[in-house]
Amino acid sequence: MTEHTVKAFDEDITRIRGLIAEMGGLAEVAVQEAIDALINSDESLADSVVVRDKKIDALEVEVDKLAVRIIALRAPMADDLREVIAALKISGVVERIGDYAKNIAKRVGRIERRQTFEPLTLLHAMGDLASEMVHDVLTAYGARDVVLAKEVIERDAKLDGFYNSLFRNLVSFMMENPATISSAAQMLFIARNLERIGDHATNVAEMVHYAAIGEYPPDRNDDR
Repeated sequence: MTEHTVKAFDEDITRIRGLIAEMGGLAEVAVQEAIDALINSDESLADSVVVRDKKIDALEVEVDKLAVRIIALRAPMADDLREVIAALKISGVVERIGDYAKNIAKRVGRIERRQTFEPLTLLHAMGDLASEMVHDVLTAYGARDVVLAKEVIERDAKLDGFYNSLFRNLVSFMMENPATISSAAQMLFIARNLERIGDHATNVAEMVHYAAIGEYPPDRNDDR
């Protein structure tokens, strides 16, 4: 490529990285604030998470358009093409993380607060781990840190363990306290959303690995 074309390509790549960083930052905050709203029964904060999800959606559209433009006009090859493809996929995954945070926020007002839910402690810890995974995988993307990306992938098993433990706790809680079934069912839905956030953080980590090395991690689960 000519010097002018190379410069233009670099500017486009810098722009797309910046858009994904902005998306990721919003998604990370959305996950943490959705959990904070749940634990503190803060419906106002939950509402703000739902409203701000539109910004994440808009950024994904912008990433899609820029990625298509780069491929059409710059005809990137090898490493550069992998970078663009990874960015395109990562933006879609981050958008889904934002959706899951929004789904959690929408459930905040549906849990009966006159009841004491012991499983909330587990749910809080699970939410913190999911938020941490999102934060670290976005850091890995920005720094092209394959080692950190692998660490995020490994942490997904711990999040799955949280989900399985919480599921058993909530089922037992519902059997012992039938009046809590409706609220406990909402918590099961929230736990499932957190588990899916972890899966998507793992997907981003795999994309980081792919963009840097040219192949997916050897133990990649294609059924995720």
